[in-house]
Amino acid sequence: MTAAADKRLWVWGMFGGLIAMAGLPIYIHAPKFFVDQYGVSLAALGLVLAALRLVDVVQDPVLGWLAGITRARRGLWIAGAAALMALGMVGLFALPAPMAPLAWFALTMLVVFSAWSFLSICFYAQGVTRAEAMGPQGHIRLAGWREGGALVGVCLAAVAPVALANATASPLAAFALIFAGLTLVTVALMAPEWRAAGTAPPAGWAAFRPVLADPLARRLLLIALLNSAPVAVTSTLFLFFVESRLQAPGDEGWLLLLFFLSAAVSTPVWSRAAAKHGARPVLLAAMGLAIATFLWAANLGAGALLPFALICIASGAALGADNTLLPAIFARRLSHLAGTEAAAFGLWAFVSKLSLALAAALLLPLLGAVGFTPGPSNTAAALAMLSLLYAIVPCILKVFALGLLFFTDVPEV
Repeated sequence: MTAAADKRLWVWGMFGGLIAMAGLPIYIHAPKFFVDQYGVSLAALGLVLAALRLVDVVQDPVLGWLAGITRARRGLWIAGAAALMALGMVGLFALPAPMAPLAWFALTMLVVFSAWSFLSICFYAQGVTRAEAMGPQGHIRLAGWREGGALVGVCLAAVAPVALANATASPLAAFALIFAGLTLVTVALMAPEWRAAGTAPPAGWAAFRPVLADPLARRLLLIALLNSAPVAVTSTLFLFFVESRLQAPGDEGWLLLLFFLSAAVSTPVWSRAAAKHGARPVLLAAMGLAIATFLWAANLGAGALLPFALICIASGAALGADNTLLPAIFARRLSHLAGTEAAAFGLWAFVSKLSLALAAALLLPLLGAVGFTPGPSNTAAALAMLSLLYAIVPCILKVFALGLLFFTDVPEV
């Protein structure tokens, strides 16, 4: 890999940022927008979101298979999927609903997150070939740019609607149009990176067999499930914890931004540390940091904003390591299973989203069972359950993930 080609890693960061910008509006901005804009009922919206999440979880292996069989023309498929993602975003936020608002919400969301999932799988799969061509520590260097760009994209998506509110009466519509323009530029810049598609995959569903038959790949998928589960738990309960446990309604936005900014800033630090000391020991240290933050959060009560801000910084930094190092380790293993990259990252996306779906399905009913209601008025038992689920459960899951990684001999990246 020439030095000139190596400099194009910033394009990978830009593409990662684009994909991440489409992820945050899916789960945060869109539901509130349709409630405010069209008066859609929360109950109906919740049912549609649950159905969409179910589709999102089960379709990822299918999209991984599709990404594998279309790899010979990956650039063309990427352009088509990116166009669908941009059009879906514009339809979601910038166009008046041409049908029943709830149906329009379901349709546009389905288009956006299906295209988003396909792009993510192709992006990570192509990264295996790209990183191998970069030589020693190629996976770590590529992951640093890719995940750093993604976290910057999340931060931009979080602040853009607020920033645009001062300039336009329809900030999310403006965001969607800007996103469409950014998509066009980014896809054009990224086009040369799809040319080296690597080894052709096995035919049909046999593409999954080498990954599932490989003991280390299976172990890494299990670690990914256990390691993503704590983030899924805290993401599901974050708003409730800040509003009801900390008694700080209105402070959710800057705390969430602090969390993602910390993750973005920490990414190059973790990448350099892994290049020097190895990915596995550095990732183990980051997991230990996450466990310490969960234990600290369990003891917080009303008004503890400063300690929780520090927890957001520390846990965001730990997330930066998770997002950078674990996918790089998995990608390095896939370099020995040529032709399976797309199918493998379809499975990777499946286990990651499965943890999010399980968190929503299990945690909220548990809170409801003890009488928890969003807001300042809750019993001591309800608040104790909230702290248990938000902090102690993720801590236990993270301990299992750390232990499994500790006893796993992983390849250097």
